Amino acid sequence: MKGKVIGDILVVKQNVENPHELLKIPGVKRVVKLGHIKGLKREPDVNVLLGDGTETIHKENHCLFKMDVSKVMWSKGNTGERKRMSTMPEDGETIVDMFAGIGYFSIPMAVHSKPAKIYSVEINPVSHSYLCQNAVLNKVDHVVEPILGDCREAAPRGIADRVLMGYIGNTNEYLPVAMDILKDGGVIHYHESVPDCIKFKRPVDRIKEAADGREVEVLNERIIKPYSPGVYHVVIDARIG
Repeated sequence: MKGKVIGDILVVKQNVENPHELLKIPGVKRVVKLGHIKGLKREPDVNVLLGDGTETIHKENHCLFKMDVSKVMWSKGNTGERKRMSTMPEDGETIVDMFAGIGYFSIPMAVHSKPAKIYSVEINPVSHSYLCQNAVLNKVDHVVEPILGDCREAAPRGIADRVLMGYIGNTNEYLPVAMDILKDGGVIHYHESVPDCIKFKRPVDRIKEAADGREVEVLNERIIKPYSPGVYHVVIDARIG
């Protein structure tokens, strides 16, 4: 049975004849079936197969994430990138997380590094609520400042040593905003889903175009995971002069 365990909930994508058999999996107390992911806010369609409720607390990389699996997403495929980013910030940095969700990246960076402030912007009110709770749950609410709204309007400008764009879709449309957020010499972490043949070229070209004459130094190019046949989820780390 393929699925992912989130907290004490097993999330599956196919029909299950006998959900009670799945309770043999260590830690699993509830089972839900995941359907389509809908809209800009990435809201999952979930059917409860076994147990009561869909809210849980998931532990990853010594961080706690409270969430409702029927309302927000959790991608197991991004685990390595969340861990990588958790120790990336240097002491005293100001960070802007443009697509913060429930704190997927903001919380680990606050827990495992020593940034001065992380401005975590999230458009989905449900995800924003969990972001606020997770900042308190992990005792980093003095570092993480949740902001509810569209990052194009709500994100602070010209203050960031580091900008995280951990969303794939039309992410390139937000690059000019990211450039406005960054201070000179700041680093951007830009995520995109890209066909294999241009998996690093197109994202870098888009960053350079958005930089509009500012110097771009590519620090790292990384595949996070396959996204669909022939398409990869990649991240580019780049310093913007």
